[in-house]
Amino acid sequence: MKRVYVDTNVLLRFVTGSPTGQTEQAKRLFEAAERGKIMLVLDEIVLAEAVWVLSSLYKFSKGEIRDVLQVIVAHPGIGMHDKTGALLALTLYADMKVDFEDALISVHMARDGIEEIYTFDKHFKRLPGVKPLLPGALG
Repeated sequence: MKRVYVDTNVLLRFVTGSPTGQTEQAKRLFEAAERGKIMLVLDEIVLAEAVWVLSSLYKFSKGEIRDVLQVIVAHPGIGMHDKTGALLALTLYADMKVDFEDALISVHMARDGIEEIYTFDKHFKRLPGVKPLLPGALG
């Protein structure tokens, strides 16, 4: 099966339905993936950009973003390097009320067996298994 990367703008047209002409093209592409004609490869950076645009421009709630993107990520016609990690990051993003990028970093930390992160961001305290450290604490 042919594997093809999908860009954020195509994903956003599919999710938001705007603008109409591009939405129809995006729908046909995702339908082809559903029928097994192609595998759409979704990179984590595309997912992160989609989260940002849906929240900032389209004003989707974190829960709405989690719900719609988890369905897309979990679909068999979508390929990702780490689907399980992406799904977990979307859950942490919505449930722990942190930025998606921070949730994704925490997933990568757990995968790599690392518990500590140097950061000024207090949101990391909300993420399970993460111990935030201030850079000045190096000693």
